[in-house]
Amino acid sequence: MKKLVSLLPVFLIMTLLSGCLYPDQELSQNQVPYEDQIAGVQNTVDRFKEDSGGLLPIKTRDMETPIYQKYPIDFAQLVPKYMAEPPGTSYESGGVYLYVLVDVEKNPTVKLIDLRISEEIRDLKTRLNVYKASNGYPPYKDVVAENVFTLDYKKLGYEEAPHAVSPYSGEILPFVIDNTGEVYVDYRIDLNKALSEKKHKAADGEDIRNLLVVDSPFVPAFSLPYTVNEKNEPVFLDK
Repeated sequence: MKKLVSLLPVFLIMTLLSGCLYPDQELSQNQVPYEDQIAGVQNTVDRFKEDSGGLLPIKTRDMETPIYQKYPIDFAQLVPKYMAEPPGTSYESGGVYLYVLVDVEKNPTVKLIDLRISEEIRDLKTRLNVYKASNGYPPYKDVVAENVFTLDYKKLGYEEAPHAVSPYSGEILPFVIDNTGEVYVDYRIDLNKALSEKKHKAADGEDIRNLLVVDSPFVPAFSLPYTVNEKNEPVFLDK
């Protein structure tokens, strides 16, 4: 299966991640981000870094890649010398999580991206491309912030608005689109909760997304930067 997956185009790989080719029992096992698996990968990354003189086992990404998607772990550099195989929850083993690193300069730390969110975005962007081919522009609805908008989903053929399930709270998170046509998850629900619980007072212009990263195995992937307004509420940070 691994060899077959490696040969499939990206869009089909994402379909595999939805679980259609995996038995129910195996899929269930591969969807749970076991803490020991994360800890095991962290230990492996630390050993690799020590042995390699400070290098990290990551795949090369363009400098323009969003920060939380920029440093995916390259298990090909770790298997079989440092570990027998990638963890069962990983994309490489048929799971639904992409293992990434954050804080690579000071304290490289293993985190997860829930790839089921990317599947929702992929479907939305497919519909957007079809709509734009006929109309020349996306079906913008409301202005959320400067160059950030909601979409008229009925014009895209949806009966209900598509959404992402928060890896932090399980809440339903909406999507937004910027003026370049890029789709993002709106994490303001989770950020508002984090600000309240942590009693965090953000500095002017501070990107507060790290509040979601510190105490969670997940990163806020596919997101725009956020800061706070005068009421200490999360708002999109002007680019």
